[in-house]
Amino acid sequence: MRVFAVLLIGLAVEVTALVAAFGSWGLLPTLGLLLLGGVVGSLLLRREGARTIGAFSEAMRTRRAPHQEVADGVLIAAAGFLIVVPGFVSDVVGLFLLFPPTRRLISRRMARRAEARERELVLNLRYGRSPMAGGVVVDGSVVDGAVVDGAVVDGAVVDVRPAEVRGDRPELR
Repeated sequence: MRVFAVLLIGLAVEVTALVAAFGSWGLLPTLGLLLLGGVVGSLLLRREGARTIGAFSEAMRTRRAPHQEVADGVLIAAAGFLIVVPGFVSDVVGLFLLFPPTRRLISRRMARRAEARERELVLNLRYGRSPMAGGVVVDGSVVDGAVVDGAVVDGAVVDVRPAEVRGDRPELR
């Protein structure tokens, strides 16, 4: 559902930008800029794609895990798709993904998110929950690094059983 909303918003922004460009510059300059963006993007796509394939081959030759190269390949493919889609906003985002410094920023964020998701998955499997359940919540309070049952008052654990079960008033353990 989230992807569908992003696509709808992107389409609305793209159409608005095209209408504004057509209203300001006219038909021929707008089409010229769209074609120029596609040509420049295609050239950059070819260059960065070849560079990434070379880096991937080098990583495989040296028996190193090609994590960064795979992330670059995915982002370059996304950039290629965005450049092929007609529009100014998609061209700008596609060109943004083709430049190595900005691509590194995004791939690092993707890697951090993947690591966090992996930790959640491992914890879910460890506690017998569905792997896709999200973060694990452990009921209890943490006192001096240990999870304890009961309420915590001023840093000490209070016995929370009813008075009739305890036989007296709540005391600190």
